[in-house]
Amino acid sequence: MNTQDLIQHLPARAAFSAAKMTKLDCFRSRHLLVGLNCFEPGQEQTVHAHDGADKFYFVVTGKASFTIGDMTLEARSGDLLLAPAGLPHGVARALERTVVLVAIAPAPRA
Repeated sequence: MNTQDLIQHLPARAAFSAAKMTKLDCFRSRHLLVGLNCFEPGQEQTVHAHDGADKFYFVVTGKASFTIGDMTLEARSGDLLLAPAGLPHGVARALERTVVLVAIAPAPRA
């Protein structure tokens, strides 16, 4: 294992598409998925839920509105949002170019 396997500079990994949100895996095992979701302004992620898996969103850069359960919450760089197993969640709308770190445990089956 080398240093590149142990540390990643997330803003440098970000990749954007004008067509839709971009998803990039940072780490995946059968126990955990860590990835980046990258949004241009106005892009969204459909509300969904993970039965038996907890998820968090950490806003690395930017600002977006998130749906967590029946709430809509606006979050910006440095904010952490939690979605316990089974609770519907998603990105309602990116308000500016936004990079979000996501983690799901256990990782969903491919």
